[in-house]
Parts: sequence; C-alpha cells; structure tokens
Amino acid sequence: MNRNNKGRGQRVSKRDLFDKIMEFLQKNPKQSFNYKQIAFGIGLDNKSHRNNLLNALDDLVAAEDILEVDLGKYKAIGNRGVENEGYFVRRSNGKNAVVIDDEQIMVAERNSMHALNGDRVRVVVSAARRGQSPEARVIEIIEARDQQFVGTLKIDKNYAALVTDSKFLAADIILDKKKLKGGKTGDKAVARITQWRDDEMNPRGEIIDILGVKGENNAEMHAILAEFGLPYKYPENVEKAANRINAGITPEEVKKREDFRSVTTFTIDPRDAKDFDDALSIRQLANGNWEVGVHIADVTHYVRPGSVIDKEAQHRATSVYLVDRTIPMLPEHLSNGICSLRPNEEKLTFSAIFELDSKANVLNSRIGRTVIKSDRRFTYEEAQAVIETGEGDYKREILVLNDLAQELRRRRYRQGALEFGRAEVRFEIDETGKPVSVFFKESKEANQLIEEFMLLANLTVAESIGKVENKKKAKTFVYRVHDNPDPEKLSNLNVIASRFGHKINTDGSARDVNKSVNKLLKDIKGKGEENMLSMLAIRSMAKAVYTTENIGHYGLAMPYYTHFTSPIRRYPDMMVHRLLAKYAEGGRSVDKVKLEDECRHDSDMEQLAANAERASIRYKQVEFMSERLGEIYDGVISGVTEWGFYVELTESMCEGLVPIRDLADDYYDFDEKNYCLIGRRHGTRYTLGDQVKVQVARADLDRKQLDFALVDDKGNPNKPIETRKPGKRHEAKHSRGSRKQKTRNRK
Repeated sequence: MNRNNKGRGQRVSKRDLFDKIMEFLQKNPKQSFNYKQIAFGIGLDNKSHRNNLLNALDDLVAAEDILEVDLGKYKAIGNRGVENEGYFVRRSNGKNAVVIDDEQIMVAERNSMHALNGDRVRVVVSAARRGQSPEARVIEIIEARDQQFVGTLKIDKNYAALVTDSKFLAADIILDKKKLKGGKTGDKAVARITQWRDDEMNPRGEIIDILGVKGENNAEMHAILAEFGLPYKYPENVEKAANRINAGITPEEVKKREDFRSVTTFTIDPRDAKDFDDALSIRQLANGNWEVGVHIADVTHYVRPGSVIDKEAQHRATSVYLVDRTIPMLPEHLSNGICSLRPNEEKLTFSAIFELDSKANVLNSRIGRTVIKSDRRFTYEEAQAVIETGEGDYKREILVLNDLAQELRRRRYRQGALEFGRAEVRFEIDETGKPVSVFFKESKEANQLIEEFMLLANLTVAESIGKVENKKKAKTFVYRVHDNPDPEKLSNLNVIASRFGHKINTDGSARDVNKSVNKLLKDIKGKGEENMLSMLAIRSMAKAVYTTENIGHYGLAMPYYTHFTSPIRRYPDMMVHRLLAKYAEGGRSVDKVKLEDECRHDSDMEQLAANAERASIRYKQVEFMSERLGEIYDGVISGVTEWGFYVELTESMCEGLVPIRDLADDYYDFDEKNYCLIGRRHGTRYTLGDQVKVQVARADLDRKQLDFALVDDKGNPNKPIETRKPGKRHEAKHSRGSRKQKTRNRK
C-alpha cells in the first residue's frame, strides 16, 4: 500500500514532512543542509510551508532522528535509515513490532501507519542508541492482510461501535448505524476494518455477521472460531453438492477392490464420535500368523479434485474440535454419512494390510483400495472393558490386537520414541452449553491399540513412497515431520532437572536423548517437580508440520511418517490418498513447489484449529470457575512471566494468573532463565512447578482469563508491604492513534 503523493504547493501533513526530510537526508548521509536546501530537495517551494518545515526539523532533532550539526544545518545520523521488509505485530498493550528475519524490532504507535497484525510492511530501521534497542518506522504497507475482528456491539444515540475482544487491537471500530444487520447493543458481532485515517484514533469498519447475544453459548463458540478466522457455517452450495452424492457401491466398483466384507471388522472411537475414519479387521491365516487390516474411509473416491466440496475442504484443511462441538472439514452428509465407517453398512475404504507374527513383526504388507462391512462399533470404554475383563463381543480379536499393539508400543519406545502421557481436561456440558463438571481424558490400552495400528499404517504408507532403492529419487510426497529439539532449551531443561537430582542426555544420538527424557518423565511421576519438568520437556520440542522435505519424525523415532488415517477430518490425508492412487497407476511425480505451498497452508490451519480449541477450553474453564469465586484450591505454578505467574489447579486443571501487582509482600523481579519471580527484600521465590494454594479472585469471560489470589495454608491472603517508599510510578502507556493525514483503505 503506497503512501499518498503530495504535489508542489499542496498541503503537506506533518508525517509526510518527516518522511520526506528523512528520505532526503538519508540519500545524502555525508552532507549537511540548511533549511532552503532541504525545502528545495523535497520539492517544497511554497513559502507558506516555511514554519511547518522548521517545526518538523526541530521535532526530528528533538527525537534524535536527525542531527543539527551547526546552527540551522541538518544531517542524517550515521548508520540510520536502513530499509527492510517484514511482518507487523500489533498488540493491544501498545508494544507493536515488526518481524524481520525472525528478529522483532519495536515500532512506536505514532510510527505504525496503523498497520494491522500480520500486514507485510516496509520500514526504516534506526540504529540502536546507547542503552536502547533499535526502533523501526513503517513507511509503506505493502500487503494489507485481510482480517476480521470479534467484539460486542455498543450502540448509542450518536454512534455505533464494535468493542473488540482482540489482543491485536486496542481501539474500538466505528460502525455505520444504518448498516448493523439487525445487531443490538450487547450482541456479539464480527466486523472488518475498511478505513483508518491517520488523523483518527479509531478505525472505521463494517459488520460481517451478527453472532448472537453476548454470553450465549452458540454466540461465544462462533466468536472463538471467527477470532481465529475459522468458518463456523457451511456455504449452501457446498452442502447441496454433497447432498447430491450417493454411496455408489456397485458390483462394478466392488470388483476393482479387495473384498473384506466377510472378515471380522470393527471400529473403536470416542463415545461422542460420529465420523468414523478408521476400522480394524483381523483374521488368523493358515500359517498361524495374523492378518490385520487398517481400513480408512475412501473420501477421495467421492470428493473429486477441483470440485466445490474439495475447494472448501482444502481451504479449511482440518475439522475443528471445540469443547462442545465439531466443525467438520467435510459436509455432514459425507463426514457422518457416506464416508463414515458405520456398523452393518458396506463402505469403500483405502487400506493398509499387514501380516504379523505373534511377536508383532511385520512379515508382509500391502496398500490398496478395499470394501468392508463393520460388524460392531465400540467406544473406547467398551473396548477397554473387554481388555480388562477378557469378556465381551469379539473378545478374542480385541485381546489379540491389544497384545500385538502393546508389543509394537514397547518396540517403538525401545527405538527411542518419546512418551508424553499428560491427561487432557474435558467438560461435561448441559443442554445450554454450560459446563457442569470436569473430567480427565487419559490414554488407556484401548486408545493405545488404535494409536499403534494407525502409526504403523502411517509409517508403512510413507515408506512405500519415500523409501527407494539403488539411489533412485523418491517421488514427491506429503510427510509429517518433527524436527530435533532446540539444543538450548534441552540444555536448560537438563540444568533445571539437575537441581532435583535428575539428568538427561543432551548431546548423544536422538535415541539416547529420547530414552533419557523418557526416563526423566518416568522418574518424576507423582513427585512435586513432575508438572514443571514435564512442561519444560514439552516446550523444548519442535512442532510437527507437513512438508515435502522428509527429515523424519523425531518424537516417534520414525525415519518416514505421514498422515493417511484421517481423511474425513484432515486434508493432508486426502492429499496422501490421491498421491498413492496416482503413483500406483504409474503417474509422474507431482509439482513439488505447489505441494509444498499446500503443506504450509495445512500446517498453518492445523495451528489455528489448535489455538481455537484451547481458547474454547479456556472459556469453559473461566465459565466453570466463575461460580466458584472466593473458593480456595491447591495448584501448581505452570508458567512464570514478568506480569505474574500462572497456576494450574490440581482438582480441575483450570489455569489462572496470580498478577505480580497482587503480590503485596515484596517487590518481585522476573528471572527468565530460571522461570521464577524473586522478591527483592525477602528473597522469596515463586518457581515453575511450585505447589501453592490460591483463591479464585476474578473471572473475566471476555478475556478468557482467571485471576487467582495467593493464600497461605490457613487461607490468609498474601501480606501487604508494611511501608512503601514514595517514588515515581512508571506505567506503560500507548497511543491508540496518531495525528496524520493519510488514509488506510482495506476494501
């Protein structure tokens, strides 16, 4: 987005004068110029601008942006004015920045040109002054990112505004009262910015959608999705296209596939699942070995490349799982109907078939399209009951599969796979969406049974394409990769673990490192340092992503890995299915650059979906605890920052902040390296992993934040400081806009 050009003799804004002066002096860094020379150099030949120019020069000198080397002579400051491009990071607390080559450089609000979070910008970076960090000034918005904001409508007699919930925008968005789409004060709504004049403190915008009354469950869940730019409803034309599809399991289609309809087959899924991606079949072969089939819904048989359904699925990239609902990647007619491997229905599948001996050694495998008929739908709880009691439907098959899965699991950990077993918090929700109780989702043998065979299928599929002989070049494929952990974070984990008498191997092979981390996680089980060290171990690991560049999967200790087993809910799995079919027919390798772009999009959308899921959990945690204000709980410090520390309650895993401003018994400093706050006067430490007792003090649903107050064993609050020395109080302040004349148009 280019700045407005000003002609000679026209009115020039102060911001434009700053830009023109800086640009002129930086082009001639070794020379100094007087007022007249600068006026001529920037094309300012109107005498009426003399005072404006002199004032601008004085302001730039005062701000140390230029030097007045002699009376009335000005010069650029050496090593300043380096232009760069980067991505703008806007924060509602005013701590804006630009990210250039992974480095964050601060940008004052007055120098931001009202760039929004994620905009690609061109900046001038100032050299750091002694004792200060460098700063940047936005001179052009190259690419304004299309984005939307969620908030609450406020309508008065003279104006309407969206009071935003965003952590990326402090200012309210001014709206046209005649175009509110029926919204009323107190409604949750979605809006986008259409214009932000530089001489106005607030942007102007338009309503995209009205979500409903603030506080109502549907409105709040849709607001979370909209906050992350995720869809919360399906386009009507996509639904209609899906509804026209029929199962189409004709005799002709069955002849093209391997028939497993007579083989014992069942699904094992969560009790509230409706989209059954995968099923397992098992039968004993004449030689005594076991044939296990991992059967995956053949989604790509129904969803053709380039169709409206495919384009929508590609854009979404993943299903999103909030606390109380699933927002499917595919329309329900496909995800819960035709493609779902429901019991007693013939289904088309894409399968990985294995021959295993009694020690779970894979003797043979094949991949191909099949047809199945599931005999039974098990929940995890039902399958677990069969494993624990040895009684129930298909008990022999389930027990054999479990024995094989446990052997596969033991072998995987012997090879160096990581073993993180942290429980997940879940809520029981009533019919209005209100959380009524908390429970923990833990992985038991029934979960592990499914997990191990899905891992085996994903590994085998990745190897079938990526593992080639005689130095041949593998065809382009989609891999799920996990990079090595950050060495510095791993070393830091070892330093902190050593304080508790534990040790990890930080510079051995990946297998040795992972074995030592697994031993650490096992040794700390049930101990006071468990939460702290397990969280640090997780944080030291890289994030898994999709890519065409195979570097293996560190966490699983697998040299080849992909995602093949969930095409109903993940678009990368659909991509894998299509590539398998193409290459099986002798097709040429696909365009790597294009596929890599799709992989990057899928990784980004996966992260957004995970963020939305966590936001919905936080919302329900705050909603759940809002009825427990004043109650006291035991907890563990789960995070430490310069503004306080976070505490996770032992009973419910709900997390809240103990603000540093409320620690009234001392002045506390943040020790980032050691994850602790230290009192200046008494030396009291609050460290990651410490067990504490807290009282629920505040519950802010808009910010999805709980505030706790620290109490002692008797329930008494943190004691106040007896005497405070008088002194200047420093408060962080930020401007919500600067007085400039340019206009930001976002239509």
